[in-house]
Amino acid sequence: MTRWWRLIHRARLERDLERGVTGLGPHLDDVQIRAGDRDLRRFGSQGEQRLAVLSLILAEAVMLSERGSAPPLLLLDDVLSELDEGRRAALADCLAGTGQTLITATAASALPAEPAQLVEVTPGAAR
Repeated sequence: MTRWWRLIHRARLERDLERGVTGLGPHLDDVQIRAGDRDLRRFGSQGEQRLAVLSLILAEAVMLSERGSAPPLLLLDDVLSELDEGRRAALADCLAGTGQTLITATAASALPAEPAQLVEVTPGAAR
């Protein structure tokens, strides 16, 4: 890294720390997620929004699998609560054979398929 680049990087870091936000990165890009003519961020139901985010996560996992030597570990926290049975089944089909996935749910009955391993957590115990 050249000395010039280090000075620029240091100045940017100091400015970001002063403002409390990062001034560079993909989070600054304008991304719209739409269903037809509707902007899901503003006009989508909670279920539609969750499904859109889940779709992006699954697409990212596919891309990482294609680029890397091993599939990524997916951690899906409470993704099932807003999905109907059909979408839960579709999620299970998508995840089959894609590597390791950890899904949290409020009840084992919410899981769309028989898990390879199940850990139930109750107050004071995990079994």
